[in-house]
Amino acid sequence: MNDPAPYDTAAVALELERLRGSMEAGFTRVDGSLALLVQRSDQSDRQLSDHEARLDALERARWPLASIATLTAVVGLALPIWQLASR
Repeated sequence: MNDPAPYDTAAVALELERLRGSMEAGFTRVDGSLALLVQRSDQSDRQLSDHEARLDALERARWPLASIATLTAVVGLALPIWQLASR
């Protein structure tokens, strides 16, 4: 029978070390990409919160305009009627 060729343990160890280095570099690159994505997500969350706060402020500031317009229309209608009635 033929015995399988024995592996050169030094060559195997060297290849494993190269593989380990490649894996470490790949994981470092993935970690960097994930950190960038988390940073962008945090920025988007802050920007969204800011926009929601600004929109809420605009909505709160807008409601008196309709009331003022209605009140002005009622006064504008009532004033001529009152003037006609007082003649």
